[in-house]
Amino acid sequence: MHDDDLITALKTDFRTAHVDPLDMAIMEYAVKLTLSPASMAHEDVERLRSLGLDETAVLQVTLIASWFNYINRAADALGVGRK
Repeated sequence: MHDDDLITALKTDFRTAHVDPLDMAIMEYAVKLTLSPASMAHEDVERLRSLGLDETAVLQVTLIASWFNYINRAADALGVGRK
């Protein structure tokens, strides 16, 4: 069963979602990587590590967020989904 309040929060403003600190940190990391990748710093990765992610998990989070950014930009450039 899905928590409708959680789904609504994630759709409208993920920062209002009641999730554990690690999940919130992952979402914040992905948003920063999406909106201002040049501002990423060692501290961003260290925050994820401090909450329990190992090197493989940090790499996976980074690659997944990066891949979604890439594929969405490519689709936008090619007009995928536009009429």
